[in-house]
Amino acid sequence: MKLLFKNIKGLVGAFDAPPGVRSGAEMDQLPVIEHAWLAVEDGIIADFGSMEDWPGISDWRGLEIEDADGKYILPGWVDSHTHLVYAASREQEFEDRIKGLTYQEIAARGGGILNSARKLADASEEELFESALKRADALIRFGTTAFEIKSGYGLTLETELKMLRVVRRLKEVLPVPVRATFLGMHAVPESYKTNPDAYVKHVIEDMLPAVADEGLADYVDAFLEDGYFSAAQTLELLRAATAYGMKGKVHVNQFTATGGVRTCVEAGALSVDHLEELIDDDIAALKGSSTMPVALPSCSFFLGIPYTPARRIIDAGLPLALASDNNPGSTPSGNMNLVVALACIKMKMTPAEAITAATINAAHALEIGSHAGSIHPGAPANMILTEKMPSLAYLPYAFGENHIERVYINGKVYEGA
Repeated sequence: MKLLFKNIKGLVGAFDAPPGVRSGAEMDQLPVIEHAWLAVEDGIIADFGSMEDWPGISDWRGLEIEDADGKYILPGWVDSHTHLVYAASREQEFEDRIKGLTYQEIAARGGGILNSARKLADASEEELFESALKRADALIRFGTTAFEIKSGYGLTLETELKMLRVVRRLKEVLPVPVRATFLGMHAVPESYKTNPDAYVKHVIEDMLPAVADEGLADYVDAFLEDGYFSAAQTLELLRAATAYGMKGKVHVNQFTATGGVRTCVEAGALSVDHLEELIDDDIAALKGSSTMPVALPSCSFFLGIPYTPARRIIDAGLPLALASDNNPGSTPSGNMNLVVALACIKMKMTPAEAITAATINAAHALEIGSHAGSIHPGAPANMILTEKMPSLAYLPYAFGENHIERVYINGKVYEGA
């Protein structure tokens, strides 16, 4: 199949080769080719350029031409943090928060993660797969063309494996890259409430080897937070995971800053996610490291908690990625268009910075930057074609509307999973 887009108003995130992580001021330097063309052959980006340097198409037969006059083409969003596999929604907790209860108070009453764990235990693998596939399909229609999926609503060996087997099935049937993360340390189960260290030992000595034996996870995660897991317990997990070739992608600093960022960085974590609370030592620890900070603004929006201080991070010369945190309790949305808009509106990121964070840097937060997150020759043509827009900034500006006309996966219009 040969496909040519012409008269593109702006070709966004186009590079001659896969770009590296964009840090600090680089994040605002997002390349946009105005009045551009883009060629795709057999699902792969072949070439692109300005219409002023139109190369002609005499050597292509059976060519499909798309006139993108007034429209933008962007690389598909990359969502590096989701909890896409779960058994049921939690709208009762939504009402409880409206009535004044905090996320922590709901969890203390047996809600939150433990609520999802109870419901997941009763669900079959097939039920979980079908519901997760439907959610994944919705994400792709919103323009997300690569994502990570965590376990963590199992909290027993059997149910954690069940979740990760569902993720493996999703990897097999979805046309986009999917990465799996083992999150056995998401919460302490009721049966271990008086001895959380014993649960950590169970995760490390029993669950982790079983997950590795079946090749079910690319990464590991823990909820490093007061009332959940400590920096020392998380460090035990990260060290044990290295023996299986798994890096950490860790929940940290969502409600409190406890020094966990430095622990994760020193343990070689691929990313530290949330960071709504941030102290100077966290910034210092991240400088010079390969650990990607990841912000989840739609979680802050839904829970009414502080937003990740993006300006502090970027102005310190660090990179930043954006993700949805799509889950039934704190972010029941995987709409990355809203995530980008919230980053601009509430975190004071420029549109260029937010798009960079949701594409290039997000791809590096999943170690897929060579083939996702940017437009470059040889990459899969996983792209967003917008409707006609007056400018690129209009995308996050008019946040209440859907500006995506089509999503292309491997050069073809996405019609559904």
